[in-house]
Amino acid sequence: MKVSINQSLVVLFCLAASARAAEPAIIPAPREMKLQDGVFVLRSSTEILDDAAARPAAAFLAERFRAGTGFRFPVHSSGKSAAGNILLTTNGSNPDLGAEGYELTVTPESVLIRAPAPAGLFYGVETLLQLLPPEVLASTRAAGVAWEAPCVQIHDQPRFPWRGLMLDVSRHFFTTHEVEQVLDAMALHKLNTLHWHLVDDQGWRIQIKRYPRLTEVGAWRKGINFGMDPKASTAYGPDGRYGGYYTPADIREVVRYAAARHITIVPEIEMPGHSSAALAAYPEYSCTGGPFSTDHDGGIYPGVYCAGNDETFEFLQNVLTEVFALFPGKYIHVGGDEVPTTTWKECPKCQARKKAENLTSDRQLESYFIQRMEKFINAHGKTLVGWSEIREGGLAQNAVVMDWIGGASESATAGHDVVMTPQKYCYLDHYQSKDHVKEPKAIGGFLPLREVYAFEPVPANLPAQFQSHILGPQGNLWAEYIPNIKHAEYMIFPREAAMAEVGWSSKDSRNFDDFLRRLETDQHRLDQMGVNYRHNPTDTGEQKRQE
Repeated sequence: MKVSINQSLVVLFCLAASARAAEPAIIPAPREMKLQDGVFVLRSSTEILDDAAARPAAAFLAERFRAGTGFRFPVHSSGKSAAGNILLTTNGSNPDLGAEGYELTVTPESVLIRAPAPAGLFYGVETLLQLLPPEVLASTRAAGVAWEAPCVQIHDQPRFPWRGLMLDVSRHFFTTHEVEQVLDAMALHKLNTLHWHLVDDQGWRIQIKRYPRLTEVGAWRKGINFGMDPKASTAYGPDGRYGGYYTPADIREVVRYAAARHITIVPEIEMPGHSSAALAAYPEYSCTGGPFSTDHDGGIYPGVYCAGNDETFEFLQNVLTEVFALFPGKYIHVGGDEVPTTTWKECPKCQARKKAENLTSDRQLESYFIQRMEKFINAHGKTLVGWSEIREGGLAQNAVVMDWIGGASESATAGHDVVMTPQKYCYLDHYQSKDHVKEPKAIGGFLPLREVYAFEPVPANLPAQFQSHILGPQGNLWAEYIPNIKHAEYMIFPREAAMAEVGWSSKDSRNFDDFLRRLETDQHRLDQMGVNYRHNPTDTGEQKRQE
């Protein structure tokens, strides 16, 4: 039988489409991956072998397998035959892979995950889980599943050391269990930093033993606010007030949970602005003495610490001392954004401070405030992080800039590290469609999935010798209009997956169409994990507007 050219093209197209469908759906895309013939079959007889450095990752893998497959895989120190088994080891690893890189080899006979450090072993485990059917991530045993992983050779490491997500729990409170749900999904996509926005005008969420009124008063408000349906959230106290807070035990549990997934938590304690919740509890650290309230629905408020009062700095240093004890990570975020300086202009103490320090503007007074706090933070072995505005009166010596409104290139050129969070690409509280009727209420803006995926964290005008100061990207979820975790997950996912690929995968390898192919499988993983997400990620409502 003769086959026409057109028929041949159809056959070739179908074969190519079939090959693409058979390719692993790994997010973020590995740096190098070679797909080979055959599969590795996970059986009840399979064992996990490790060395000392690999033990936490091996235990995590065994527990993850046990939930979805029902198999109780034993974990042994390496020394047994790798045939039929999974081996995690640091022996013979390539040091050029760095702290987070790994090699993964899957053959019909065995699986080998090799990395120089524990984080890399963990990320190799997450990749192996993505090679298996999504049901491996289920919380209960999945029946009738062929537990097979395609044979591959993967060499992988991240592009950026900071791959972050900011979660605002001040405007609306999320429980420790809900925060841990977010951490699980972050780990799946190899994000390594949770920026935890614990403090703002509408709520103080971390218990400080020395200042009990911070949570007795500052953690609560009269209602849900922001025009939201009161029934949309369960974050109410026994007396009907809205809010909540984390005890030191809660914080330690979340930090431990994150660390087991190689996620560092960066706490944010806002200063000098966005401080109404703190000043409602302790108004003596303001310029006016109050009154202050957590019942605000938006805008920029007069909740600003007095920069001329030495007791203000003593208060904040005492607060941070307790924060340091709970968060072992390197970074402490102090906010520093959107500071209204009106009260400073009218405050005799603040004006006296300006004169004593030879400051000529209120922005310089703000810089004085940040720099004074930085000295204390640095003295405790920590590094200060602040939003773009900390640049305006002169940047603190060792500060990291979190760029949301510009200044990344200037900061990096001056030798400062920068985390990239511009609104255009990184604000996950923005609408995902221009058809707002179909979308849950959002703060405004428009950030479709394609735009997140197109983000390039390194500014185009930044000379090559300074590009290493760009630590990486971060998606930000401000929660004014997000009263519950399911709504939060809808806004985060799948845009978080796109941000993860921006932060991990090489710039040249990114392909949006292929990302969408892999995202179809990834959404099944989220289903198994019980994570909510936007099911039509490319429906932006723009077609309807054009019609």
